[in-house]
Amino acid sequence: MSRESETSRGRLEIDHATLAGPDLATMRSRFAELGLATEYGGPHSNGVTHMALLGFDDGSYLELISTLEPRSQSPLWNAQIQDGAGPAAWAVRADDLPQEQTRLARAGFAPRGPVLMTRTRPDGTALAWDLLFPRDEPPGATLPFAICDRTPRERRVAPSPSVAGSGFGGIAAVILGVASIDATAKLFQAAYGLEHPAVAVHPALDVRLARFWCGPVVLAEPLAGSAWLSERIARYGDSPAAVLLACSPTARIRSRLPLLAAEDWFGDRLTWIDPDRLFGWRVGLLSRTA
Repeated sequence: MSRESETSRGRLEIDHATLAGPDLATMRSRFAELGLATEYGGPHSNGVTHMALLGFDDGSYLELISTLEPRSQSPLWNAQIQDGAGPAAWAVRADDLPQEQTRLARAGFAPRGPVLMTRTRPDGTALAWDLLFPRDEPPGATLPFAICDRTPRERRVAPSPSVAGSGFGGIAAVILGVASIDATAKLFQAAYGLEHPAVAVHPALDVRLARFWCGPVVLAEPLAGSAWLSERIARYGDSPAAVLLACSPTARIRSRLPLLAAEDWFGDRLTWIDPDRLFGWRVGLLSRTA
């Protein structure tokens, strides 16, 4: 599955996916126990949240986010942070936000931005970037928000020593929990010109899946018995429910991780990190079989 999709209607290249919880130190400790040690990134300019990251060789990263003060009200993804819900948002790279804003407006959307954000790393390095939100919804809920660096991107993210060269290629896809595959697919077709997705039932997850063959996003609609996804959608609305990481089938890092049995994923091989070892979150390793 390609992480990058370029069409006449836009480009989808994952910058990062956000995992939210009530205590950053606890999240970092759990990832470190799994051999996925993160780097502390510092507080955001909103004065409320701070983050750590797990950077991959392709430049994408997982962001762990929480509030600086326990139980503080966060301006971003507050419910997911307080609930320890994990997957909360995703972002894509953009080289020219005004151009992207114009493109989305012509496609019938009402994008908001650019919005300046900053962060200071523990070593004192100042970072700055702009964000563009494609429509009026929580950032990165369904359509990803776009991010464009003002300072050199390599200051914001670099491969983490714990996974650099380990066989992790980066974020392969974000799985969105949605109430309606058909409605959300039309949204992506309008915003990014994606083709009609392939649809299949996935019994192990009790969901109906839709995969865009040239885009790094999969839609998951709950079946009648899918309590876990129905409850997520009822609580957080349409939003990320899982993250898939590209990983070589022969990567040595696999031996360090508590993995469930492999399953078929549109002809590829998907292996979940045991959710019981990761706060109940769904993070999977996706390997090509051909």
